[in-house]
Amino acid sequence: MPHATAAWLVDETGLTFSQIAEFCGLHILEIQAIADDTAATKLKGRDPIRAGELTKEELAKGEANPDHVLRIARLPEQARRTSGPRYTPVSKRQDKPDGILWIIKNHPEITDAQISKLIGTTKTTIAAIRDKSHWNYANLQARDPVTLGLASQRELDAMVATAAKKAGIDTSVDPEKAEAQRAALINQLQAERHAVGTIPTEALTAETLFKK
Repeated sequence: MPHATAAWLVDETGLTFSQIAEFCGLHILEIQAIADDTAATKLKGRDPIRAGELTKEELAKGEANPDHVLRIARLPEQARRTSGPRYTPVSKRQDKPDGILWIIKNHPEITDAQISKLIGTTKTTIAAIRDKSHWNYANLQARDPVTLGLASQRELDAMVATAAKKAGIDTSVDPEKAEAQRAALINQLQAERHAVGTIPTEALTAETLFKK
C-alpha cells in the first residue's frame, strides 16, 4: 500500500518529497498530489513503523539529512493470489467500470480476457463498455485501477508489458518524449496550484521537482 504509506509519511514526518517517493516507489508528483490533497482519492495513512517496514532510528536519520536514502527494514507482505477469480471488496465493486474504461482508453492492446483476470469482471461487462452500451456508460470516468485499489501497479505493469509484446508494440522509452511528458506534468501541476491559490513563492521547475 505505497500510497497510504506515503500519505502517512507526508502528514507525520519531516521527510522531503524525494525521500518519500524513493521509499514508497512512487513518482515525486504523486507525493506532491497527496500533500496538496489533489489525489483522486483521499487516502488513510498507513504507519510503516508499526508495520515493521521502517525503524524510528532510520526515520530520524532521514529527517536530519534530506539526502539520506531511507532503508526499508523488511519488505511489505504481498497479497497471495489463488487460482480462483479475484475477490473485490463490496465497496470497490462500483469502481470496476471506471477502471475498465481507463484500461480500454490507455492500453487498447490489452485483451478482454486479460482485463477480466486483472480486475475480476466478466467479458460481457467489458464488451458493453467497449461498445458504449453499458447501462451507466454516460456517468463512467476513466480512472486508474491501481489508484482505485482494484489491482497492484506490479500486476498492471506486467500485463501491459505482456500485451505490448504480443501486439509487437515497441515499449522502449524515447528520451525526448519522456522529457516532454515530464514538462507537461509540471505545467499541469502548476496550473492546478495557481487555480487554488497555493503556488509556492519559488516556482516549480524540473530541477526542484525531480531533484533526488
